[in-house]
Amino acid sequence: MRPEVYQYIKQDRELHHFLRVNPKWYRKLSRDPSLLSQMEKDSKVFYGKTFPQRMDRIQNNMNMAMMMLEMMKNFNSK
Repeated sequence: MRPEVYQYIKQDRELHHFLRVNPKWYRKLSRDPSLLSQMEKDSKVFYGKTFPQRMDRIQNNMNMAMMMLEMMKNFNSK
């Protein structure tokens, strides 16, 4: 792997961890360093940082909060 590519990866903790967890990216980046942007996209999916994943997490949190409010409302009315 090119030193500048590895240096770029080491600057980002999550990207470096993703590379260690997915060794196939060592081979891919050694052969074609232009795949770095694809690796960053895969890393965002891996860590749940894509927009749809964030929206799902917000939706789940909202559903949990609404359920808790309903439970408290039912508890107080008894």
